Amino acid sequence: MTLHQPEPAGVKAGETIEVSHRRVLEITLPMTLAFMTTPLLGMTDIAVIGRIGDAETLGGLVVGTLIFDFVFAVCNFLRAGTTGLTAQAVGAGRRRDAEAVFLRALVLALGIGLLLIVAEPLIMSLGLLAVAPGPRVAEAAGTYVFVRMFSAPFALANYAILGSVLGRGWSGRALLLQIIVNGTNIALSILFGLVFGWGIEGVALGTICGEAVGCLAGVAVLAPSLAAGRLPGRAEVFDRRGFGLMLGVNRDIMIRSFCLLAGFALFTRLSASFGPVTLAANGLLMNIFMTGSYFLDGVATASEQLAGLTIGARLRQAFDRTVSLTVLWGMAIGFVLSAVILFGGEALIHFLTTDPEVRATARIYLPFAAATPLVGALAFVMDGLYIGATWSAAMRDMMILSLAAFALFGYGLAPLFGNDGLWIGFELFLGLRGASLYAMLPRQRDRSFAATSG
Repeated sequence: MTLHQPEPAGVKAGETIEVSHRRVLEITLPMTLAFMTTPLLGMTDIAVIGRIGDAETLGGLVVGTLIFDFVFAVCNFLRAGTTGLTAQAVGAGRRRDAEAVFLRALVLALGIGLLLIVAEPLIMSLGLLAVAPGPRVAEAAGTYVFVRMFSAPFALANYAILGSVLGRGWSGRALLLQIIVNGTNIALSILFGLVFGWGIEGVALGTICGEAVGCLAGVAVLAPSLAAGRLPGRAEVFDRRGFGLMLGVNRDIMIRSFCLLAGFALFTRLSASFGPVTLAANGLLMNIFMTGSYFLDGVATASEQLAGLTIGARLRQAFDRTVSLTVLWGMAIGFVLSAVILFGGEALIHFLTTDPEVRATARIYLPFAAATPLVGALAFVMDGLYIGATWSAAMRDMMILSLAAFALFGYGLAPLFGNDGLWIGFELFLGLRGASLYAMLPRQRDRSFAATSG
């Protein structure tokens, strides 16, 4: 289905933005594959260090990876914010603005990356304080973090590159870039860590090389577009209004990411209060859900791209079509994932652990884990829509509200109903995020289109 509307400023006569089931799937499927390469990379690193046969080194890798997961998850605003702002500029026909958005994001990425290198000792100290591993594990983690931190400028530049590529609607090229980054990382981590025998330093060096090669590939992908649009001057890149908008959007997304991480940390903390068996069972079930969430991330990316393009082009009917189709596909994917976890979860539990107590406990709470993709599907789609539309302040506020509700329900229900109460609180956390954003959507949409028509 191709939607036509009266020609707004910035859209050439006869131009349309297609919003169809096919278009949604053309974005969703390659991005799902792209996101799925990330856990494959993690498993490769664990397999490389695992073959060395030293438990403390493996533990150091796990701790070091956890530190980077937290730091880079917080910095994901560079990707998300760039996608929405780029998509709106492209939808409005402002190609030069799209190039300026990318260059602003690149400046931020390189600046933050260099700051992370300088702050590595502090980051490492805080990470060890939070995890409190043994001396040898801490030593191995320190080595890994010290070496890998030099990848930060490249990794964050890749966030800006990926956001710009996605904002332009190039999902196939985004998949290619993710394959290059993670494929190079996997190959060189095996070569350096296992074949050359460099161990954990080799794995970290492989990551640096993967991010650097991916960064060069990303610049090559964007170079023709940048050259065709003529590079914006320094004054345009550092324009106060444009830079202020990017910083505001990125700040809100960063706060949202902090709250999301805090929600998972709270779930883990409360799980630990029920003892090691329940903690392990809940962690196992949560990992199953997080693996399935990559499929929901794919449709969230589709909602990001299409929302940004349709708002930028001022096509209200196309935007409404984007909402209905991405919500439909998000709920459908959530339903399928829930069914897979419910009926195949026991086999997954037995594959992931041999501990009989953990297996038994995980089976008890499997229905809760199975419900999470369906309950959380709307939140994934709404996050994508709000990021693409750059309604970051509303998304931030609803995340804070949902986290506060989870803390209230978690601490209130867990003492009364045990682990069942904790899972109910977590389901409410996911459901409230999606429902609150969906309820606010008509008002946000009317405000955006009223502003663009004025």
